[in-house]
Amino acid sequence: MNVSLPEALKAWAESRVAEGRYSSTSDYIRDLMRRDQEDADRIRFLQRKIDEGRASGPSEQTVDEIFADLYAKL
Repeated sequence: MNVSLPEALKAWAESRVAEGRYSSTSDYIRDLMRRDQEDADRIRFLQRKIDEGRASGPSEQTVDEIFADLYAKL
């Protein structure tokens, strides 16, 4: 796969490699893509939890009771 980058982005990627954290610009791009996948997974997980919460309806507990239960679990 070949990717064309504007000069400013190419320079940025090359500067990240020059810092020594990445062995090549390809390594840097792969890391960015892995992180993007992880972020997308986290967002999907959170959205599922939000949807579940909305579908469950209102709670019978007060906010203080909810936090007390949470702290007890920790």
